[in-house]
Amino acid sequence: MNLRETMQAEQRLKALFQQAQGYAFEYAEGVTDRNVFPTQDAIADLEQFVEDMPGQSGDASSILQQLHQYGSPASVAQTGGRYFGFVNGGIIPVTLATKWLTDFWDQNTALQVMSPITSKLEEVCEQWLRQLLGLPETTVAGFVSGTSSAIFCGLAAARLRIYANQGWDFNNQGHNGAPPLRVIAGRHTHGAVVKAIALLGFGLDNIEWVEGDDQGRIDPTAMPTLDHSCIVVLQAGNVNSGAFDPFEEICDRANKAGAWVHIDGAFGLWAAGTERLKYLTKGMDKAHSWSVDGHKTLNTPYDSGILLCRDKEALITALQASGAYLTSNYGDKRDGMMYTPEMSRRARAVELWAALKYLGKTGVDELVYGLHQRAVQFANELRAADFDILNDVVFNQVIVSPSTEDKITQQILEYIQASGECWVGSSVWQGKKVIRISVCSWVTSERDISRSALAFVKAREAICAK
Repeated sequence: MNLRETMQAEQRLKALFQQAQGYAFEYAEGVTDRNVFPTQDAIADLEQFVEDMPGQSGDASSILQQLHQYGSPASVAQTGGRYFGFVNGGIIPVTLATKWLTDFWDQNTALQVMSPITSKLEEVCEQWLRQLLGLPETTVAGFVSGTSSAIFCGLAAARLRIYANQGWDFNNQGHNGAPPLRVIAGRHTHGAVVKAIALLGFGLDNIEWVEGDDQGRIDPTAMPTLDHSCIVVLQAGNVNSGAFDPFEEICDRANKAGAWVHIDGAFGLWAAGTERLKYLTKGMDKAHSWSVDGHKTLNTPYDSGILLCRDKEALITALQASGAYLTSNYGDKRDGMMYTPEMSRRARAVELWAALKYLGKTGVDELVYGLHQRAVQFANELRAADFDILNDVVFNQVIVSPSTEDKITQQILEYIQASGECWVGSSVWQGKKVIRISVCSWVTSERDISRSALAFVKAREAICAK
C-alpha cells in the first residue's frame, strides 16, 4: 500500500486509536500515585527520542508505543492531586472527553463558515461568562491560547481606544508622532503584563509603577493622577500571595478621568463565580477589559485563554485581519478571528463550553471555593508544624518560609521536589527566598494536602540534620 492507503486503513480499522486509548487509561490510573516530577531515569530515557530525521515513513503503532514507554514517565503529574508548583490546573473529565471528540473534528475556527458549531459555542460561552462573572452586557470574548495573549489583546484594544479619544488613528498613524500615552501598573504585576507592554511598544522605562501593601495589592493612595491618556493594569490574584487589587476605588477614579482599566485575572478572576469569594472582585465590572485562563482555576485542558472586553469596536479594530478570500459575516454571525490576533485557531471554546455546561454556577462555586479550602488547609497544617506563612490566604496561593536563611530554604525546596511526594516552586517575596504553593486541581484532596505538608516536615528534618 502507498502512504495514503495506509493512513486510510489506520483510520478505518481504529486499532491505532484503541491503542492510544489504552495508554491514556493506563496513565490516568497511575498518575495519582506516581512521583509528581519524573525520576532521573525517566529523564535520561528521553535520549530515546534523539535521532536524525527518518528517511522513510514509520510504523504508527511503534510511534505510539515509544511515546508511552518513554514519554509518559517523563511527564509531570499535574493531573494528579499533589502538583503545586505553578498555577497549573487539573483537567475535568468531561472537558478531556470533549477534547478527544473535537480533535477528531479538527476545526479551524477563524470564520463561522469554517466551523458553525464553534462559532455558536463561542457565542454561548461569551454570554455565560458575562453572567457568571457579572460583566457588562456589551462585553465580548476572544478565545486565545492563554492569559499572555489575552493581556496583549486587551492592551492593544486599550491603545487603540486611548489614542482614538485623542484624535489619533493608531492603525494608520502608528507610534511616530503619537500623543503621549501613560501605562500605570503595580510593582507586583505579572511578567506577562510586562511582556505585553514591551511587545506593544509602550516601553518598559515608561511604566509608572505603583507601590503595594504587604500582600502585593496596589495602594490606592500611591496612584498617580489619572487622565484620558492612561492605561491602568490591575490584578485579580497576585501570583505569589493571591491578593486582589482594590478594583472599585481605582476603577471609579479611572472612569471619571477617561482612562482604560485592564484586569489581569489569569486564575483569580474566577473568584467572581463563587458567592463566598466574590467580595474579592468587587468593582471589577467597572473595568474595560479582563484576561483569564480556563486551564487554571476552571480546570479545562490547555490551552484556554480568554480575553473579555466591553469595547467591541476597539477590540475588533485593533485585531482584525483582511483578505480577498476571507468572507466575513461580521454583524451577522460570529467570526472568531475578529476577536483574536490569530486567524487559524483550534476549537478550544468547545471545551470551555463543556466545562461551564457541566459545572453550572453551583459547580463553579464548589470547584473554586474548594481550591481555596485546600490552600487554607495547607497553610494551617504547615503553620501547626512551625513553618512561617507569609501571606493572608485569601484565594489559592500560599507563601511559605521554612528558614530565615535563603540557602536552607533552597535546600528544603530541592529536597521536597526530589522526594516525588509533591512539587512546589520557589519565589522571592519581600526580598526573601520562599516556597510558593498554588492549589489549582480539582483532584487535590484533604489527604493530598496532609501528605504534602508531611513532605515539608521531612525535608526540613533531613536538611537540618545535616
